[in-house]
Amino acid sequence: MDCERNVLRRSLRQRRRGVPRSERAATSRRVALNVDRALHLREGWRIGLYASLPEELDTAPLMALARERGCRIYLPVIARSRRARSMRFVEMTGTQRLNRLGIAEPSGAPLPAVRCLDLVFVPLVGFDCSGVRLGMGGGYYDRAFAFRRWRTAWHAPRLIGIAYAFQQVGSIAHAPHDVRLDAVVTERGIIRCSTG
Repeated sequence: MDCERNVLRRSLRQRRRGVPRSERAATSRRVALNVDRALHLREGWRIGLYASLPEELDTAPLMALARERGCRIYLPVIARSRRARSMRFVEMTGTQRLNRLGIAEPSGAPLPAVRCLDLVFVPLVGFDCSGVRLGMGGGYYDRAFAFRRWRTAWHAPRLIGIAYAFQQVGSIAHAPHDVRLDAVVTERGIIRCSTG
């Protein structure tokens, strides 16, 4: 199963890297419009987002939308120790610095728990309609939201993937540690997953 997932990950990342900059920018704006139409962000919501890497869809239009709607934005901060492989969410205020992976992180006090977030927009490499998410392979999101695997009902947060439509595949082998998405937003609209 790991071999299949790694082959799929490499293939989808290569395709994602091949998207021209102008198309990436246009798609990022369409995704933000689709979020606005489908999810109706509300003032005061705590929104988890991520600082996008050059090959990922740009989250800047989505951040601008969240600010316009009066949401508070939180970015993930990964543990400094490579062994810990954990992350927390910190409000996006003040200065930011690049972590060891080259990802921008805010400085400040983290939220006491990820359950304090209302909605989390999650990066992904691939996904299927049942909500299985193929990430970069580090397992940070799966560990941070592991509580969702042990409960059949929870208050928050909803996990929403952001992707190009071509990142949807027929099926991804589900690993025991996978935390499923509630929905995925692409340039074509929203795909509600079996969990959402």
